[in-house]
Amino acid sequence: MKFASFKHPTNRDGVLHLVDGALKRAINITDIAPTLQAALENWTALEGRLQDEAESLECGTDRPVIDFAKALEAGLVAAPLPRTHQWLDGSAYLSHVERVRRARNDKVPESFYTDPLMYQGGGDAMMGPRDPIECLSEDWGIDLEGEVGVITGDVKMGATPAEAAAAVRLVVLINDVSYRKLIPAELSKGFGFVNGKGLNALSPVAVTPDELGGAWSDQKGAGKLDYRLICHVRGKWFGNPNAADDMTFSLFDLVSHAARTRPLKAGTLIGSGTVSNHDVNTGYACIMEKRLVEQVELGAAKEDFLRFGDTVEIDMFDHQGETIFGAIKQVVKKAG
Repeated sequence: MKFASFKHPTNRDGVLHLVDGALKRAINITDIAPTLQAALENWTALEGRLQDEAESLECGTDRPVIDFAKALEAGLVAAPLPRTHQWLDGSAYLSHVERVRRARNDKVPESFYTDPLMYQGGGDAMMGPRDPIECLSEDWGIDLEGEVGVITGDVKMGATPAEAAAAVRLVVLINDVSYRKLIPAELSKGFGFVNGKGLNALSPVAVTPDELGGAWSDQKGAGKLDYRLICHVRGKWFGNPNAADDMTFSLFDLVSHAARTRPLKAGTLIGSGTVSNHDVNTGYACIMEKRLVEQVELGAAKEDFLRFGDTVEIDMFDHQGETIFGAIKQVVKKAG
């Protein structure tokens, strides 16, 4: 199943729709669940009805059909989950961490290879896939971070990775917007990110894991998505790292880690961290990482952070060349 939320003038949680596999047609299913959050909280009871409607959409539904592609380009589509109960971001790709450390002549602590990095971000709002990235200043060092994320049902405290897997309801793409020039001073306080992170954007649809087939559970490991994350910056190819390669911790590991000392409520969003491969020929999913490689290999960073008017695009395609989640396409805009 593929879910989308349409924007509504008074409902901040959006209006729930099912979308067909080709991301061309959508149907309103608010008579089953008014919002994605409501569906997540009642998943066991509603899953059968939702599946029936998804199958009808593919085969011929009696419900009014909306042109999803047209609505998306018109900016009518919100994030699938416009507000989360909580947003937790990991850093599962240690090639990304290693490059950051190497640039400041530091090594990755051994514990990072056995104990996941994770921070708690602001989950009160998620941008839609066509919403602009609004900032007050270019001097913040505006950056994209292309990630894969999962949305969970309820997760018990102390859940194992296998138990966490059973609680994963949906998979999404994320643009975790970061302000690189604000982060160092903030981290120096020893108390995590707040100002160094902007609003995140989610892909047009959230997808149930069964839609991903073997790419979600093949020999590279369960809870890793074996497709390439395609990133474009300023209209040019920027990277296509494989989201399963070089992933030290699976998304199931990250969910388990988050639930170590407390239960997670339905509607929790957990990100993989910036997708990154050791092979630099795959490019990058964030500007900072490319700058760090340039700094080491060329003696100075060349790639500039995002400026007002710049564009970013994040997408993922299956082996038939079809988009899975739809593209996140955003322009950087001065707020106010």
